[in-house]
Amino acid sequence: MVTLKSADELALMRRAGRIVAEVLDELVAAARPGITTLELDQIAEEGTRRRGACPAFKGYRPHDVTYHHSLCVSINEEIVHGVPRAGRKLKVGDIVGLDFGVSYKGYFGDAARTIAIGPVSAEAQRLIRVTREALYAGIAHARSGNRISDIARAVQATAERAGYSVVTEFAGHGIGRRLHEDPQVPNYFRPGMPNPRLLPGMVLAIEPMVNQGGPELEILADGWTAITADHKLSAHFEHSVAITDGDPEILSELN
Repeated sequence: MVTLKSADELALMRRAGRIVAEVLDELVAAARPGITTLELDQIAEEGTRRRGACPAFKGYRPHDVTYHHSLCVSINEEIVHGVPRAGRKLKVGDIVGLDFGVSYKGYFGDAARTIAIGPVSAEAQRLIRVTREALYAGIAHARSGNRISDIARAVQATAERAGYSVVTEFAGHGIGRRLHEDPQVPNYFRPGMPNPRLLPGMVLAIEPMVNQGGPELEILADGWTAITADHKLSAHFEHSVAITDGDPEILSELN
């Protein structure tokens, strides 16, 4: 069931989104060659708790495997849900997806960015740029009266026009009192898929996952990390976005 948020609820979600954005800024500043993904996870948790919030991902258990970290760190061919590790160091040439969420006074915020570590290839730079453009193309269609398909088609068209593919096995989602709520927000659209109309008060986590090669993926033995089946690069961007009577409001972006 899709829930519409009140003005008071949106105020709390703005704060949650702001915390997410501030902590992501700290992570981007810290993400340098030699730092481990577990050290980034510790920065995320400390930054969250210092702001009076709780990590949204820690303890999350959608299936048989519990997630034990505050941050997902996905490197190069890793699409999403990369598990932080003490022995995994960032190196020059990596592209790194930082996916992060918080709970603040019972309401959630969620966002992701993909960044370059030092100089990276021109193709990696292009993939990052196009994926970010796909996110904002989707957000531009997150308007009252439109449908989920308008967001999905905008994301898909942006990625495929550049010669890339969108991941079809994961999707964006509603967000509010739970991290994952209805409706699902896929990054592609086919006839027959659920296609609710967008209404003021809905809040959506829109999150393109774009692959350099094909859309197929594999899950590693940790039960979380999704990688491209062809081992080509992948990038991921996400914002929590409120549907209003006018322009969409990005809750997880600092003004």
